[in-house]
Amino acid sequence: MRTTYMAKPNEVERKWYIIDAAGQTLGRMASEAASILRGKHKPEFTPHVDTGDFVIVINADKIVLSGKKLQQKNYYRHSQYMGGLKVTSAQELLNTKPERMVEFAIYGMLPKNKLGDKLKTKLNVYAGSEHPHIAQKPEVWELRG
Repeated sequence: MRTTYMAKPNEVERKWYIIDAAGQTLGRMASEAASILRGKHKPEFTPHVDTGDFVIVINADKIVLSGKKLQQKNYYRHSQYMGGLKVTSAQELLNTKPERMVEFAIYGMLPKNKLGDKLKTKLNVYAGSEHPHIAQKPEVWELRG
């Protein structure tokens, strides 16, 4: 009888990848980044084990949203006090904190459990083209499409 291979956390080999978000659509870029973080691009992918790699997203301020999303898409947060709802438009968020917009898109595609929390720590997003991870020798990830 054959058994299915299950990766063990200490056997996983991790790499660093750079994704250039300049001119890319937010959702399509985020789904590829989430897939790399989960490790779905590897043959030894195991759903309950962190088999993913580290991801560096650069040029987050040059991300593109299709249609009228810049004006119509809103991000909500609440202070937990009465009337404490804060609403920020996508245009406003892109102008002030473009890294947060990319992070929110990628976080939404990760599992909502302890594994997802661990995967979030392997994501690094930067508004410009500079990043401090040169020592890790990251490889450039070519986006599909």
